[in-house]
Amino acid sequence: MPRPLTLTRLVLLRAVLLAVFVPVLVHADASVNSAPPKLNILFLIADDLNCDLGTYGAPGVLTPNIDRLAARGVRFERAYCQFPLCSPSRSSFLTGRRPNATGVLTNPSAKTPLSPHFREKIPETVTLPQLFKTHGWFSARVGKLYHYGVPNDIGTSSLDDYASWDQVVNPRGRDREEHDKIFSLQPGQFGGTLSWLADDEGADTDHTDGLGATEAVRFLERFHRESRPFFLAVGFYRPHTPYVAPKKYFELYPAAKITLPAFSDDDRTRTPQPAYASATPSQGKLTDTLRREAIQAYHASITFMDAQLGRVVDALDRLGLSKNTVIVFTSDHGYHLGDHGLWQKQSLFERSARVPLIIAAPGAKANGHAAPAPVELIDLYPTLAALAGAPAPAYIEGTDLSPVLTDAEHIAKQAAFSQVRRGANGEGYSVRTTRWRYTEWSNSKGELTAAQLFDENADPAETKNLAADPTHAATVNELAALLVPIRAVK
Repeated sequence: MPRPLTLTRLVLLRAVLLAVFVPVLVHADASVNSAPPKLNILFLIADDLNCDLGTYGAPGVLTPNIDRLAARGVRFERAYCQFPLCSPSRSSFLTGRRPNATGVLTNPSAKTPLSPHFREKIPETVTLPQLFKTHGWFSARVGKLYHYGVPNDIGTSSLDDYASWDQVVNPRGRDREEHDKIFSLQPGQFGGTLSWLADDEGADTDHTDGLGATEAVRFLERFHRESRPFFLAVGFYRPHTPYVAPKKYFELYPAAKITLPAFSDDDRTRTPQPAYASATPSQGKLTDTLRREAIQAYHASITFMDAQLGRVVDALDRLGLSKNTVIVFTSDHGYHLGDHGLWQKQSLFERSARVPLIIAAPGAKANGHAAPAPVELIDLYPTLAALAGAPAPAYIEGTDLSPVLTDAEHIAKQAAFSQVRRGANGEGYSVRTTRWRYTEWSNSKGELTAAQLFDENADPAETKNLAADPTHAATVNELAALLVPIRAVK
C-alpha cells in the first residue's frame, strides 16, 4: 500500500521537481537576456571550526594554507553565525534568511532525517547556490553544505536541497568506516559527543576530506577545460567530531604541553543556567588528561583540514582560475574547547557564535587587510551575488559586504545577531557589536529570565557579567532594543 503524502514529503517532492524543471526554463531565459557571468565562486567551509587558526592569532595552531588565503583576501575579525548548530546555521546563510524565517531551529534526527527543512516553511526560496545555478553558473557540491554529512551513520538518508545543485559528490573515507577504533565519551556514538582517533594507517587521501579535496580538484580541472563559470562549494567535515586525522597531525600537538582554560565564578556556578545548558552529561566524564587529548585531536583535525584546503586552492592557482574566482572560507559556527566549562557548540558565548571568515576577491583593494566591524554569515548571500552580478532576491536579510572589500575599515552594519533554542525551556538571543556582547534568555512564555553583558574589549574571556551593573543600564537598554526586531522575524 503506498505511503500517504505528508506535508514534509510534498514539500521535498516539490523541491525535487523544481530542481529538475525550473533550471531548464531559467537557463534558457538567462542565455538570451543576460550577459555572460564574469566571476566564479569557490565556497570553502569547514565544519565546527572556531577561530583557532594562525591568521586569527591562535598560539601554536598550524594553518599555513588558511593563513595564505587570508593574506590574499580580507579577513573578517568579527564574523558571527546566526545559530551555533549545523543545520540551522547552514540553512540560514545558504538562504540569506534568519533562523526564525527558515523555520530550521534544530538538526534533523534519526526519527525525522529530512526535517526540519527550510522548504517546509519557505518552499519558494532561492538558495545561494540555486541563484547561481539558475543564472548560468554550474553549481556543484562536494561534501557537506546543508546538513548532508552523516550518510548512513544513523541509518537514514541525509538532508540536502536538490534544487541547489547541478551535481553533487558525497565522499566517504576510511575515517567513516572504522568507528570501532575511535575513542568516544559515549561508546557507540561519534558525531554528537567528544570522540577522536589518531589514524596510524591511512594517508590523507584515504580520509573523507582528502577524497573531497581530490573531487574538488577534478571539478576545477573540468571547469578549466570547458571554460564554464562555476559555483563550487566544498564542505570539509573536520574538525567536527569524531576528530579523526592521520597520526602525523596529532604529533604536532603534544598533549602534555596543552594548557587548559581557566574558569570564572559564573563558569563554576553555571550562572545563568540557560547560558550553560549546552553542556552534556557525558562531558562530566572528562579528566584533565582527556581534556588535553580532546584539544590535541581537535587541533590536529584543523591542521589536516587545512592541508586539504590547500590542495584545492593550489589547483585553482595552477589552472589559472584565480584571476576570475572569488574564494570564500568560513565555518558554520564556532566551538568550545573547555572554555566556560563547555565543549562543542550551542551556547551564545563568543567562542560558539564567532566564526572565521575570509573573502578573497580578485583585485579587491582591501585584500591583505583585516576588517574589524561585525558581520554575519547571512551577509555572504548578497555579497557574492553583488560581486558576480547575480540578481539576489529582495527578501534576503543580509548586507552586501563588497564595500568592505574595497575599504576594510568600512562599517557595513553595527551589530551581528545569534540565537539558540533550549527546547521547552525557552530561547536565547545575543547581539554582538564591536565592543559588547549582550544576551537575553527567556522562558517558553517569552518572559525574560536572565541577561548577560560582556565588555569584549576589556574582558575577551567573558569572565564578568555586567548586565546587572547600574553603570551599564544605558548600554543594556540600547542593546536590548536591537534584539526586538530580530525576535520578530518569523
